[in-house]
Amino acid sequence: MNDTSGARLDPGHLIRLSTAYWGAQTLLTANRLEIFSRLADGPLPRDALAAALGADGRALALLLKACVALDLLEETADGIANSALSNAFLVPGRPGYMGNAIRYSDDLYATWGNLDQAVRDGAPQLAAAKYLGEETERTRHFVYGMHDRALGIGRALISLVDLSGRRQLLDIGGGPGTYSALFVQQTPGLRSRVLELPGVARIAAEILADLGVADCVEMLPGDYHTTEFPDGNNAVLISGVLHRETAATCRKLIARAAATLATGGLLVVSDVFTDAGGCSPAFATLFGLNMLLTAPDGGVHADSDVSGWMAEAGLIQIRREPFPPPMPHRVVTGVKA
Repeated sequence: MNDTSGARLDPGHLIRLSTAYWGAQTLLTANRLEIFSRLADGPLPRDALAAALGADGRALALLLKACVALDLLEETADGIANSALSNAFLVPGRPGYMGNAIRYSDDLYATWGNLDQAVRDGAPQLAAAKYLGEETERTRHFVYGMHDRALGIGRALISLVDLSGRRQLLDIGGGPGTYSALFVQQTPGLRSRVLELPGVARIAAEILADLGVADCVEMLPGDYHTTEFPDGNNAVLISGVLHRETAATCRKLIARAAATLATGGLLVVSDVFTDAGGCSPAFATLFGLNMLLTAPDGGVHADSDVSGWMAEAGLIQIRREPFPPPMPHRVVTGVKA
Protein backbone atom coordinates (compact mmCIF):
# COMPACT_ATOMS: atom_id res chain seq x y z
CA MET A 1 0.00 0.00 0.00
CA ASN A 2 1.21 3.52 -0.81
CA ASP A 3 0.75 6.75 1.13
CA THR A 4 -0.38 10.03 -0.43
CA SER A 5 3.16 10.78 -1.67
CA GLY A 6 3.37 7.43 -3.48
CA ALA A 7 5.85 5.87 -1.03
CA ARG A 8 5.22 2.21 -0.28
CA LEU A 9 4.08 1.51 3.30
CA ASP A 10 5.19 -1.66 5.09
CA PRO A 11 2.77 -2.94 7.78
CA GLY A 12 5.52 -5.18 9.21
CA HIS A 13 6.34 -2.59 11.85
CA LEU A 14 2.78 -2.83 13.17
CA ILE A 15 2.91 -6.63 13.29
CA ARG A 16 6.22 -6.57 15.16
CA LEU A 17 4.83 -4.11 17.69
CA SER A 18 1.62 -6.08 18.17
CA THR A 19 3.50 -9.33 18.90
CA ALA A 20 6.46 -7.90 20.83
CA TYR A 21 5.02 -9.36 24.03
CA TRP A 22 5.59 -12.89 22.68
CA GLY A 23 9.33 -12.53 23.07
CA ALA A 24 8.99 -10.65 26.35
CA GLN A 25 6.84 -13.35 27.90
CA THR A 26 9.21 -16.06 26.69
CA LEU A 27 12.08 -14.41 28.57
CA LEU A 28 9.98 -13.67 31.65
CA THR A 29 8.66 -17.23 31.80
CA ALA A 30 12.08 -18.86 31.38
CA ASN A 31 13.42 -16.62 34.14
CA ARG A 32 10.43 -17.38 36.38
CA LEU A 33 10.90 -21.14 35.87
CA GLU A 34 14.60 -20.72 36.78
CA ILE A 35 15.71 -22.41 33.56
CA PHE A 36 18.92 -20.36 33.36
CA SER A 37 20.00 -21.25 36.90
CA ARG A 38 19.31 -24.95 36.20
CA LEU A 39 21.75 -24.72 33.29
CA ALA A 40 24.41 -22.78 35.17
CA ASP A 41 26.77 -25.77 35.38
CA GLY A 42 26.41 -26.80 31.75
CA PRO A 43 23.98 -28.33 29.25
CA LEU A 44 21.24 -30.80 30.13
CA PRO A 45 19.15 -33.11 27.94
CA ARG A 46 15.62 -31.81 27.47
CA ASP A 47 14.04 -34.71 29.39
CA ALA A 48 16.40 -34.18 32.34
CA LEU A 49 15.60 -30.47 32.39
CA ALA A 50 11.85 -31.22 32.22
CA ALA A 51 12.18 -33.60 35.17
CA ALA A 52 14.16 -31.06 37.18
CA LEU A 53 11.56 -28.37 36.52
CA GLY A 54 8.53 -30.66 36.93
CA ALA A 55 7.40 -29.51 33.49
CA ASP A 56 5.51 -31.15 30.63
CA GLY A 57 8.10 -32.36 28.12
CA ARG A 58 6.32 -31.27 24.94
CA ALA A 59 5.38 -27.85 26.28
CA LEU A 60 8.87 -27.24 27.64
CA ALA A 61 10.37 -28.21 24.27
CA LEU A 62 8.34 -25.46 22.60
CA LEU A 63 9.53 -22.92 25.16
CA LEU A 64 13.16 -24.02 24.81
CA LYS A 65 13.04 -23.75 21.02
CA ALA A 66 11.69 -20.21 21.33
CA CYS A 67 14.50 -19.39 23.77
CA VAL A 68 17.05 -20.72 21.27
CA ALA A 69 15.50 -18.57 18.54
CA LEU A 70 15.79 -15.52 20.83
CA ASP A 71 19.48 -16.26 21.63
CA LEU A 72 18.69 -17.03 25.24
CA LEU A 73 19.64 -20.73 24.96
CA GLU A 74 21.70 -22.91 22.61
CA GLU A 75 21.42 -26.42 21.23
CA THR A 76 24.54 -28.51 21.93
CA ALA A 77 25.55 -32.14 21.48
CA ASP A 78 24.98 -32.63 25.22
CA GLY A 79 21.57 -30.98 25.33
CA ILE A 80 20.24 -27.50 25.91
CA ALA A 81 22.61 -24.83 27.28
CA ASN A 82 22.62 -21.19 28.29
CA SER A 83 23.78 -18.73 25.67
CA ALA A 84 26.75 -16.52 26.56
CA LEU A 85 24.31 -13.66 27.20
CA SER A 86 22.20 -15.72 29.60
CA ASN A 87 25.27 -17.07 31.38
CA ALA A 88 26.48 -13.53 31.99
CA PHE A 89 23.24 -11.88 33.08
CA LEU A 90 20.60 -14.48 34.02
CA VAL A 91 22.43 -16.89 36.35
CA PRO A 92 22.15 -16.01 40.06
CA GLY A 93 25.46 -15.18 41.68
CA ARG A 94 27.13 -13.92 38.52
CA PRO A 95 28.48 -10.32 38.71
CA GLY A 96 26.10 -9.09 35.99
CA TYR A 97 22.98 -10.90 37.28
CA MET A 98 19.76 -9.17 36.20
CA GLY A 99 17.23 -11.86 37.07
CA ASN A 100 15.66 -9.87 39.91
CA ALA A 101 15.21 -6.84 37.66
CA ILE A 102 13.56 -9.07 35.06
CA ARG A 103 11.39 -10.60 37.79
CA TYR A 104 10.13 -7.11 38.63
CA SER A 105 9.25 -6.62 34.95
CA ASP A 106 7.36 -9.91 35.22
CA ASP A 107 5.40 -8.51 38.18
CA LEU A 108 4.38 -5.56 35.97
CA TYR A 109 3.30 -7.62 32.97
CA ALA A 110 -0.40 -7.79 33.83
CA THR A 111 -0.40 -4.13 34.87
CA TRP A 112 0.60 -3.05 31.35
CA GLY A 113 -2.56 -4.76 30.08
CA ASN A 114 -4.51 -2.00 31.86
CA LEU A 115 -2.81 0.88 30.06
CA ASP A 116 -6.09 1.93 28.43
CA GLN A 117 -7.70 2.30 31.86
CA ALA A 118 -4.73 4.31 33.13
CA VAL A 119 -5.08 6.69 30.19
CA ARG A 120 -8.84 7.07 30.79
CA ASP A 121 -8.48 7.60 34.53
CA GLY A 122 -5.06 9.26 34.72
CA ALA A 123 -4.33 6.92 37.61
CA PRO A 124 -1.84 4.08 38.23
CA GLN A 125 -3.05 0.51 37.83
CA LEU A 126 -0.70 -0.86 40.48
CA ALA A 127 -0.79 0.75 43.90
CA ALA A 128 2.73 1.92 44.75
CA ALA A 129 2.26 0.81 48.35
CA LYS A 130 2.15 -2.83 47.18
CA TYR A 131 5.79 -2.77 46.05
CA LEU A 132 7.02 -0.15 48.55
CA GLY A 133 6.41 -2.14 51.71
CA GLU A 134 2.79 -3.33 51.84
CA GLU A 135 3.40 -6.70 50.10
CA THR A 136 6.64 -8.21 51.39
CA GLU A 137 7.46 -10.48 48.45
CA ARG A 138 6.61 -7.90 45.79
CA THR A 139 8.62 -5.30 47.70
CA ARG A 140 11.58 -7.68 47.85
CA HIS A 141 11.37 -8.24 44.06
CA PHE A 142 11.24 -4.48 43.57
CA VAL A 143 14.15 -3.63 45.89
CA TYR A 144 16.42 -6.40 44.66
CA GLY A 145 15.40 -5.58 41.09
CA MET A 146 16.41 -1.96 41.71
CA HIS A 147 19.68 -3.19 43.19
CA ASP A 148 20.49 -5.36 40.16
CA ARG A 149 19.82 -2.46 37.81
CA ALA A 150 21.58 0.06 40.02
CA LEU A 151 24.79 -1.98 40.04
CA GLY A 152 25.14 -1.48 36.29
CA ILE A 153 23.77 2.06 36.25
CA GLY A 154 25.79 3.03 39.30
CA ARG A 155 29.09 1.84 37.85
CA ALA A 156 28.45 4.12 34.89
CA LEU A 157 27.39 6.97 37.18
CA ILE A 158 30.55 6.85 39.32
CA SER A 159 32.61 7.03 36.13
CA LEU A 160 30.81 10.27 35.19
CA VAL A 161 30.67 11.94 38.63
CA ASP A 162 33.79 12.43 40.75
CA LEU A 163 33.16 12.91 44.50
CA SER A 164 36.85 12.95 45.45
CA GLY A 165 37.52 15.06 48.54
CA ARG A 166 33.86 15.15 49.57
CA ARG A 167 32.97 13.80 53.00
CA GLN A 168 29.17 13.65 53.28
CA LEU A 169 26.68 12.46 50.68
CA LEU A 170 22.89 12.63 51.04
CA ASP A 171 21.13 10.08 48.81
CA ILE A 172 17.47 11.14 48.49
CA GLY A 173 15.08 8.29 47.66
CA GLY A 174 18.13 6.06 47.36
CA GLY A 175 16.24 2.74 47.23
CA PRO A 176 18.57 -0.14 48.13
CA GLY A 177 21.49 2.24 48.70
CA THR A 178 23.44 0.77 45.79
CA TYR A 179 24.60 4.11 44.39
CA SER A 180 25.79 5.24 47.82
CA ALA A 181 27.62 1.94 48.28
CA LEU A 182 29.46 2.32 44.97
CA PHE A 183 30.37 5.94 45.68
CA VAL A 184 31.78 5.24 49.16
CA GLN A 185 33.71 2.24 47.84
CA GLN A 186 35.31 4.49 45.22
CA THR A 187 35.82 7.61 47.37
CA PRO A 188 38.08 7.41 50.46
CA GLY A 189 36.61 9.22 53.45
CA LEU A 190 33.10 9.54 52.01
CA ARG A 191 30.07 8.66 54.11
CA SER A 192 26.47 8.59 52.94
CA ARG A 193 22.98 8.88 54.36
CA VAL A 194 20.20 7.24 52.34
CA LEU A 195 16.66 8.57 52.84
CA GLU A 196 14.11 5.92 51.88
CA LEU A 197 10.69 4.58 52.90
CA PRO A 198 10.79 2.21 55.92
CA GLY A 199 9.62 -0.89 54.01
CA VAL A 200 12.36 -0.43 51.42
CA ALA A 201 14.97 0.64 53.99
CA ARG A 202 14.61 -2.66 55.87
CA ILE A 203 15.54 -4.67 52.79
CA ALA A 204 18.21 -2.15 51.79
CA ALA A 205 19.97 -2.75 55.12
CA GLU A 206 20.46 -6.41 54.11
CA ILE A 207 22.01 -5.36 50.80
CA LEU A 208 24.37 -2.83 52.38
CA ALA A 209 25.53 -5.45 54.88
CA ASP A 210 26.20 -7.92 52.05
CA LEU A 211 28.21 -5.24 50.22
CA GLY A 212 30.28 -4.57 53.35
CA VAL A 213 29.45 -0.86 53.55
CA ALA A 214 27.00 -0.77 56.47
CA ASP A 215 29.54 1.14 58.57
CA CYS A 216 29.70 4.08 56.16
CA VAL A 217 26.24 4.07 54.54
CA GLU A 218 23.40 4.88 56.93
CA MET A 219 19.73 4.24 56.11
CA LEU A 220 17.35 7.04 57.18
CA PRO A 221 13.77 5.68 57.13
CA GLY A 222 11.41 8.42 56.01
CA ASP A 223 9.51 9.99 53.13
CA TYR A 224 11.37 12.53 51.01
CA HIS A 225 8.12 14.43 50.50
CA THR A 226 7.81 15.27 54.19
CA THR A 227 11.00 14.29 56.04
CA GLU A 228 13.40 17.16 56.67
CA PHE A 229 16.68 16.69 54.82
CA PRO A 230 19.82 16.70 57.00
CA ASP A 231 22.16 19.54 56.06
CA GLY A 232 25.93 19.92 55.90
CA ASN A 233 26.28 17.85 52.73
CA ASN A 234 29.17 18.09 50.29
CA ALA A 235 27.07 16.24 47.71
CA VAL A 236 23.43 15.29 47.23
CA LEU A 237 22.27 12.53 44.90
CA ILE A 238 18.73 12.27 43.49
CA SER A 239 18.74 9.21 41.25
CA GLY A 240 15.71 7.44 39.84
CA VAL A 241 13.32 9.69 41.79
CA LEU A 242 12.07 12.42 39.46
CA HIS A 243 10.20 9.95 37.23
CA ARG A 244 7.80 9.37 40.14
CA GLU A 245 6.96 13.05 40.55
CA THR A 246 5.27 16.01 38.87
CA ALA A 247 7.33 18.89 37.56
CA ALA A 248 6.28 21.03 40.53
CA THR A 249 7.44 18.40 43.02
CA CYS A 250 10.71 17.90 41.14
CA ARG A 251 11.40 21.63 41.27
CA LYS A 252 10.70 21.65 45.01
CA LEU A 253 12.93 18.60 45.68
CA ILE A 254 15.82 20.19 43.81
CA ALA A 255 15.43 23.44 45.75
CA ARG A 256 15.30 21.59 49.09
CA ALA A 257 18.32 19.47 48.15
CA ALA A 258 20.33 22.52 47.08
CA ALA A 259 19.57 24.21 50.39
CA THR A 260 21.33 21.41 52.30
CA LEU A 261 24.58 21.78 50.37
CA ALA A 262 27.65 23.47 51.76
CA THR A 263 29.26 26.09 49.51
CA GLY A 264 30.84 24.30 46.56
CA GLY A 265 28.66 21.25 47.16
CA LEU A 266 27.52 19.17 44.20
CA LEU A 267 23.95 18.21 43.30
CA VAL A 268 23.71 15.09 41.11
CA VAL A 269 20.41 14.21 39.42
CA SER A 270 20.31 10.99 37.43
CA ASP A 271 17.32 9.41 35.68
CA VAL A 272 15.79 8.38 32.37
CA PHE A 273 15.17 11.74 30.69
CA THR A 274 13.71 12.75 27.34
CA ASP A 275 14.95 15.36 24.93
CA ALA A 276 13.26 18.75 25.01
CA GLY A 277 9.63 18.31 23.93
CA GLY A 278 9.36 14.80 25.38
CA CYS A 279 8.96 12.74 22.17
CA SER A 280 12.39 11.11 22.04
CA PRO A 281 14.19 8.84 22.63
CA ALA A 282 11.58 6.09 22.31
CA PHE A 283 12.68 4.16 25.41
CA ALA A 284 12.24 7.23 27.60
CA THR A 285 8.72 7.83 26.28
CA LEU A 286 7.76 4.20 27.00
CA PHE A 287 9.35 4.48 30.43
CA GLY A 288 7.00 7.39 31.06
CA LEU A 289 4.05 5.08 30.39
CA ASN A 290 5.49 2.51 32.80
CA MET A 291 5.59 5.16 35.49
CA LEU A 292 2.03 6.27 34.68
CA LEU A 293 0.99 2.70 35.43
CA THR A 294 2.89 2.36 38.70
CA ALA A 295 3.04 5.72 40.47
CA PRO A 296 0.32 8.33 41.15
CA ASP A 297 2.39 11.16 39.64
CA GLY A 298 4.61 8.98 37.48
CA GLY A 299 5.97 10.15 34.15
CA VAL A 300 9.19 11.31 32.54
CA HIS A 301 10.93 14.71 32.32
CA ALA A 302 13.39 16.37 29.97
CA ASP A 303 16.95 16.90 31.18
CA SER A 304 16.74 20.47 29.89
CA ASP A 305 13.94 21.10 32.40
CA VAL A 306 16.09 19.69 35.20
CA SER A 307 18.86 22.11 34.24
CA GLY A 308 16.36 24.96 34.50
CA TRP A 309 15.19 23.86 37.93
CA MET A 310 18.79 23.70 39.15
CA ALA A 311 19.43 27.22 37.91
CA GLU A 312 16.29 28.43 39.71
CA ALA A 313 17.71 26.86 42.91
CA GLY A 314 20.85 28.98 42.57
CA LEU A 315 23.20 26.29 41.26
CA ILE A 316 25.94 27.09 38.78
CA GLN A 317 28.26 25.14 36.45
CA ILE A 318 25.28 23.03 35.37
CA ARG A 319 26.21 20.12 33.11
CA ARG A 320 24.17 17.47 31.27
CA GLU A 321 25.76 14.21 30.19
CA PRO A 322 24.45 10.93 28.75
CA PHE A 323 25.46 7.55 30.14
CA PRO A 324 27.49 5.27 27.87
CA PRO A 325 25.33 3.36 25.34
CA PRO A 326 23.19 1.32 25.53
CA MET A 327 22.11 2.82 28.87
CA PRO A 328 19.21 5.26 28.40
CA HIS A 329 20.07 7.34 31.48
CA ARG A 330 21.46 10.84 31.74
CA VAL A 331 22.99 12.84 34.57
CA VAL A 332 22.65 16.54 35.36
CA THR A 333 25.01 18.19 37.87
CA GLY A 334 25.24 21.62 39.44
CA VAL A 335 27.40 23.34 42.04
CA LYS A 336 26.25 25.40 45.07
CA ALA A 337 27.47 28.96 44.53
